[in-house]
Amino acid sequence: MKNFLSKLPVVFSLFIVFGCKKNEEKTSEIAIDAKNSIEYASGLSIVKYEGYSVVNVINPWPNADKKFTYILKENDAVVPDSLQKYTTIKVPLETVVVTSTTNIPFLEMLEVENKLVGFPHTDYISSEKTRILIDKGSVKNVGQNEKLNIEQLIDLSPDLIVTFGIDNNNPMLDNLKKSGLNVLIQGDWMEQSPLGKAEWVKLYGSLFGKEAKAKELFDKIVESYNQAKKLVADKPATTKVLYGSMYEDVWYVAKGSSWVAQFMKDAKSNYLWADLEGTGSEGLSFEKVLDKAKTANVWIATGSAKTLDEFGKSNPHYGEFDAFKNKSVYSFEYKLGATGGTIYYELSPSRPDLVLKDYIKIFHPDLLSSYEFTFATKLN
Repeated sequence: MKNFLSKLPVVFSLFIVFGCKKNEEKTSEIAIDAKNSIEYASGLSIVKYEGYSVVNVINPWPNADKKFTYILKENDAVVPDSLQKYTTIKVPLETVVVTSTTNIPFLEMLEVENKLVGFPHTDYISSEKTRILIDKGSVKNVGQNEKLNIEQLIDLSPDLIVTFGIDNNNPMLDNLKKSGLNVLIQGDWMEQSPLGKAEWVKLYGSLFGKEAKAKELFDKIVESYNQAKKLVADKPATTKVLYGSMYEDVWYVAKGSSWVAQFMKDAKSNYLWADLEGTGSEGLSFEKVLDKAKTANVWIATGSAKTLDEFGKSNPHYGEFDAFKNKSVYSFEYKLGATGGTIYYELSPSRPDLVLKDYIKIFHPDLLSSYEFTFATKLN
């Protein structure tokens, strides 16, 4: 008995070691089995655990040298020690400041727009629902994106500021953090997949405790987008498309893997720069564009022109294109909100299904004869 008692500490220690080992294995199994809820977005992952979620923003800006990890923690949840080094955000949020108009539709879709307390340059917001909140004074103007009013933000004391960076040098972000404000960097604007951009609604679902609602909304958008693609599945891509306009001495066309080019591909058109590798845009001379696109059937123009005459006066050489002569010029930037914000810039990332339908109506008008354009306008 004495020998057994003398060995108890050893036995107990072994029990603890093997017990901890077993728990570690169990934790590892949970981590392995936990599923990333993101399917289309390349720059976001969200893994839900009991009482908390791990959010990774993988590609926040071009050539980013780091990613961001956030722990969204519910009340009384226990977060493992291994995750304590990451920024912890208590959820669901009660107040938030966002800094891009593309975030506004996500808030409204989840019916949490009343949680918004600040936005930089509120005139950019077009949504009628959120404009009512601005007019009531519920949403404060907090400066400009790169010059946010930090003193005002400290006074507002939002639960979270959702913002973005443009490169690896972001002094404003550093200043916000030094002021004790909770900041989350998002990179939805870097997504090139139409459905990938829209899937960032799930981030807001996680922030406001509405994961199920966000999934339901996104699944409907995916279904709508795929149904639109099926309409043109057997259609030939015969419509030759010119894209862009002159800006000073340069004509910027969308590259073949860009967000815009993806819509034109899915809408079954012959976009003339579809083989231009990369994302974003490419600057070309007028002569190169004219040589390639003089006989294009349709012109998707950029810029703020409201009529074909106004558009033509902005550059007298536009008249050399057949699409201009045939009055087949369309703009997605025509429609503005009450204070001048462009509706397309605000709403299109969250509703790619409607953007795709607009393109299909342009390239295959017989397929959507009763559909009214959401964003596009034919310049008359």
